[in-house]
Amino acid sequence: MTTLSFEKALSDLEKIVERMGKGELSLNESLALFEKGVKLARFLRHELDKAEKKVEILLKNEKGEVRAEEFSLEEEPASPSEEEAGSPKKPKDKDDDEVPF
Repeated sequence: MTTLSFEKALSDLEKIVERMGKGELSLNESLALFEKGVKLARFLRHELDKAEKKVEILLKNEKGEVRAEEFSLEEEPASPSEEEAGSPKKPKDKDDDEVPF
């Protein structure tokens, strides 16, 4: 069996959902596609779980504790070296509880 990439599995699952959504398949075709879709969904979940574990490992501090960080595509979080270097912190506002920076 060839190695399936996350992107290919996701694309295949999207195609299955699209085909099944049209409602033009026989019962046997629908069941076969549903079974394949479930297998793809399980594969994708497994791959996401592996990726999450890798991210947790990368976010562990020197004590082995995972520190939660908000993920944003707009701005990159400060690197740990900048935080540890004692960079000045802005005063805490009451709205800071909702904003990670």
